[in-house]
Amino acid sequence: MSSDDQPNGPGEATEPDEATRPKDYRVLDAGALRALAHPLRVQIYDILSQYGPQTASSLAARLGESSGATSYHLRALAAHDLIREVEGRGTGRERWWERPKGGVTFANPEAMRTPSGRAATQLVMAEFFRRRQQQLVDYVNRGIINEPETWQESSLLSTSTARMTVEQTQKLGREIQALVDAATDKYRDQQGEGVRPVTIRADIFPLPNEGEAS
Repeated sequence: MSSDDQPNGPGEATEPDEATRPKDYRVLDAGALRALAHPLRVQIYDILSQYGPQTASSLAARLGESSGATSYHLRALAAHDLIREVEGRGTGRERWWERPKGGVTFANPEAMRTPSGRAATQLVMAEFFRRRQQQLVDYVNRGIINEPETWQESSLLSTSTARMTVEQTQKLGREIQALVDAATDKYRDQQGEGVRPVTIRADIFPLPNEGEAS
């Protein structure tokens, strides 16, 4: 699983292979995965990805935590270069943090060879998708009713099923990844009236065969 979220241009997509993965993708090593493997740290990391730079205080307000707790977790993430302090912004008492630009992939084959690496990867992915799924549910429950009609018409909630081979599935994943990458690169740093974070989801995975448990 990979994430190419950026402030004002979020999106995640299927795992890009070595030949098609953009040069700025970072494969998280076992140490970075273990550092991220905490529910609150995943939430902090995702907020920085979707909404841009934050302080310990602003994150605490969003998450219902103390600023001391968010400050501690920010430092832990920074120790593995998952986030960094924003240069030239803030003071000694009010530091701003950001997620570096560029996509990351949580699927590290080396890390998956050890029990601790597998556990860290599973925790990170489960919490990441739990948060993103909750955002989708919140939109269905409230956004569809409360969002302006223009944003309602611009949103897309779609699911389909096809019968495909591994090669066909890989090809579709690469094509979707290319579209998502192009949009992210084009609008990553866009600012201005009417601009807001938009999440882009592309989920492609095999279903159980007939007769198997679903």
